[in-house]
Amino acid sequence: MRVLGVDPGLTRCGLGAVEGRPGAPLRMVAVGVVRTPSDDDIGARLVAVEAGIERWLDEIRPDAVAVERVFAQHNVRTVMGTAQAAAVAIVCAARRGLPVALHTPSEVKAAVTGNGNADKKQVGAMVTRVLRLDAMPRPADAADALALAVCHVWRGGVQQRLAQALAASGSRAPSGRTVARRPDGGGSAR
Repeated sequence: MRVLGVDPGLTRCGLGAVEGRPGAPLRMVAVGVVRTPSDDDIGARLVAVEAGIERWLDEIRPDAVAVERVFAQHNVRTVMGTAQAAAVAIVCAARRGLPVALHTPSEVKAAVTGNGNADKKQVGAMVTRVLRLDAMPRPADAADALALAVCHVWRGGVQQRLAQALAASGSRAPSGRTVARRPDGGGSAR
């Protein structure tokens, strides 16, 4: 599985791609950031973020995209910009029919370091170790994007297999409703 991780932001949108599967060593495909000038208007910045993500999607050709789920911050302006950049990433992936997963910062930290309260330095150090890199990716947004991709490979693969198993067994309808099966193979939603 090849996953593009997106650490959304307007000034720096971190992008990192990894390849692998749960239980096997992962390989970094690429890492970097899309930057926009803080004095540009919001529309121009979002167009620049979109163009950068589209370039990455063209070059990386991921199987899935993992985006950091925006959480409440004290600075409303910062959270709005982050949410807008996340929405751009989701739209870019959806336009191509790619599955998108949203992972919370604490979920990513727990997956990569074992501690949901890890700091950026700890996340960067573990990403460096897990991907067997010579140096920690810089800036931190780039390392965070790789952490998102690692988290998705490790957790998303399990979640995807569980969903496929449930679908194959007929125990869940697409709407998420439980389906009771009759001996003749029919069912009714509850």
